[in-house]
Amino acid sequence: MSAEYATFGLAPATRPGGLLAGGDLQVHRDFVDFVVDGRPLLYRLSDLDAVSPLASDVPPSLFTAQVRGLLLETGAPLPDGRHVLYGCPECEDLACGAVTAVIERDGQDVVWRDFAWQTGDRADLERDGYHGMGPFRFRGDEYRAALNALLDGDLPGSRRVLLVGPRVAQLARPAAALRAVGIGADVTQSADGVPADELRSYGAVLFGRAVPVRERDAVRRALAGAGADVPCVDALAPVVPLLVAQAEQALEAGRDDRRRLTDLTVADGAAEFEVVSACRVRLTAHRVDRLSRARSRDLFDALLGPGRHRVPLDPPAVRGEAYLVARTAGTVLVTAVRP
Repeated sequence: MSAEYATFGLAPATRPGGLLAGGDLQVHRDFVDFVVDGRPLLYRLSDLDAVSPLASDVPPSLFTAQVRGLLLETGAPLPDGRHVLYGCPECEDLACGAVTAVIERDGQDVVWRDFAWQTGDRADLERDGYHGMGPFRFRGDEYRAALNALLDGDLPGSRRVLLVGPRVAQLARPAAALRAVGIGADVTQSADGVPADELRSYGAVLFGRAVPVRERDAVRRALAGAGADVPCVDALAPVVPLLVAQAEQALEAGRDDRRRLTDLTVADGAAEFEVVSACRVRLTAHRVDRLSRARSRDLFDALLGPGRHRVPLDPPAVRGEAYLVARTAGTVLVTAVRP
């Protein structure tokens, strides 16, 4: 089989959880994605809400079995030498659909070919094949080294957020919502007495709106003293889904090269943003009305191609104190709507 060599790597990835405007819960999943020629393979699959089998929340024995399968140390789990590369993030049931491919040895090399969308025991390549994708030929030593590193304990870590506020009870709801979507959350009034190793376990800090400047500065000093270089963000409004989205965005700081959606702004009654690779984008408006009640409303949900996009906003949904959240697989962005 002839095919030019492609580079193979692995990178941490996230399918963000969240509280949707209608109250439904979207499960959060951390997983390891496959990187082919420097680009996450999932990005080549356009509008696909899926995770790889290398997820951080699967039992260690199952995780190890998945890695050994990709190393071809065990038989293929599906007929015709096919392996699952991406599956449903909610249930991982093949009946929901999965991206599969044949993985085989060719001398010392490893080849991935015949990519397809599969919902049963066998794939119909003519009908459901990803034509034009692959085959990918990987150098065996590079391929095996990347996967063996996972067996040595190089797994994606858990994500935790520290919520800081003078009234702990007020932060209990957003903390519970973060935990519900798979993000660890702790609440404190200050960072005094928090051990350095614990501070280093947080990926972001979220300040409640009532936290005074001197306390915010004290928390930042404590983080710096512990060697914890993490983003600290100020809560925009007491709206739980909005706070969850802020925390998710903060946890993704420094990973701009993995984002599918960037540069969210609102101007002249429209949202503007850049789509890096084809994906489904959902826009949700959150606002606080005159009676200090939280209001949330989904405004847009569609598959968009790469490039700059402009989406007109419904004025009633963004009047007053309003904020916009943009979501796609692996990316959450938040911005204020200025009057």
